Amino acid sequence: MRMTVGEIIAACGGKLLCGDPNTLITSVSTDSRKIQFGTLFVPIVGEKTDAHSFISATFAAGAAATLTQEHDGMIDSHAWIRVQNTEQALQRIAAVYRQRFHIPFVGITGSVGKTTTKEMVALALSGSFNVMKTEGNYNSQIGLPLTMFRVSDTHQAAVVEMGMSNFGEMSRLAQIAAPDYAVMTNIGISHIEQLKTQQNILSEKLHITDCFHKDSILFLNGDDALLAGLRGKPGIRIVWFGTASWCDFRAENIRTAASSTRFTLIMPGGSCEVELPALGLHNVTNALAALAVAKTLGVPTEKAAAKLAEYRPLAMRQQIHHVSDVTIIDDSYNASPDAIRSSVDVLCGFRTGKRIAVLADMLELGDFSQQAHFDVGAYAARAGVDIVLTVGERAREIAEGARSVNPDFVCYSCGDNAEAIAKLKSLLTGGDVVLVKGSRGMKTDQIVKALL
Repeated sequence: MRMTVGEIIAACGGKLLCGDPNTLITSVSTDSRKIQFGTLFVPIVGEKTDAHSFISATFAAGAAATLTQEHDGMIDSHAWIRVQNTEQALQRIAAVYRQRFHIPFVGITGSVGKTTTKEMVALALSGSFNVMKTEGNYNSQIGLPLTMFRVSDTHQAAVVEMGMSNFGEMSRLAQIAAPDYAVMTNIGISHIEQLKTQQNILSEKLHITDCFHKDSILFLNGDDALLAGLRGKPGIRIVWFGTASWCDFRAENIRTAASSTRFTLIMPGGSCEVELPALGLHNVTNALAALAVAKTLGVPTEKAAAKLAEYRPLAMRQQIHHVSDVTIIDDSYNASPDAIRSSVDVLCGFRTGKRIAVLADMLELGDFSQQAHFDVGAYAARAGVDIVLTVGERAREIAEGARSVNPDFVCYSCGDNAEAIAKLKSLLTGGDVVLVKGSRGMKTDQIVKALL
């Protein structure tokens, strides 16, 4: 990025306390440990730490300027910019910076599968474009603005993940990223503790379209019941993807091999065979979204499909490992009811030894928590899981759900990861397949690391 201090002040409505308005800013950081020469430091006031205390250290590391909401006067050779709120100022600067680029911006949201879909959309578009995509989990009120500053004149398209957990957040993200196109993967019950109902979740996520223009398109999963209810919605052009016969981009003849999935893409104007090195119907749906976006933006479908054949799962997202004749499905990054059901389907696609599901607490489900855990257990028992190990207090309800289907179903409830690891090691024999999944706060990746 390249902005002067003067341009930053104009963007956020700040006041220069000291320093030169012509100072050139070449990067923005909220992390005092990630400072380069020419960085604008944005000190965020968090629940535990007020980053204003690190301003001096950032200047010593090479920062050129800082925002501040806690100083009214300053004498220094560096630029200090007074704002009312540093987080809001960061968002305003990012929104102004984004408007410099007249390339297609694609926003990705949904309750489950945002990151995988973002990866696939970016990969499919790379068949014809130099693509900037969200890295890591930079999809939030602070992360998305920082992602905007990574766009440069060399990019021909941008794919940005947009995550929200409360009222009003998606509207703010839409003002920052101003996506020309948007993909919505599904409407589940992630973050329902704050948003209370799935209809509220849908309404909030639809704010991704707040900055749409006349040529904008919303890509929706036709296999999701709530999203399918938007058929015929006036005012927004919608392109549908899924397996339903009425979807614009749909998958037929889905075949699964040891570590890949093949399907026939049916689309306006023709069809195409697609091979995806990932398992699960949910990944077929993610690939359909990517192919729909790519074709809409002019990427030849054969090129987009060839790029998707290069897809590799991200860390802790259904990565498959083989250790001593045991297969481990590492899906430990996070969990929600819909995501667990999709992962259980992948587990039950294996036909070798015992199919063991290690399932930890799902967080942020509020009043839905007990029933959601119970229902996941019942689903696992019906799907064909042989053994369930639960981790955490909430997850004990998963065992109850499994036993409601079959009183003799084999379940073990563990208090923590260490107990689960010990139990697993006593159970595993050659040919077994283990799925490990839980909310991020449960740190179930520790279980995977112990097995590896």
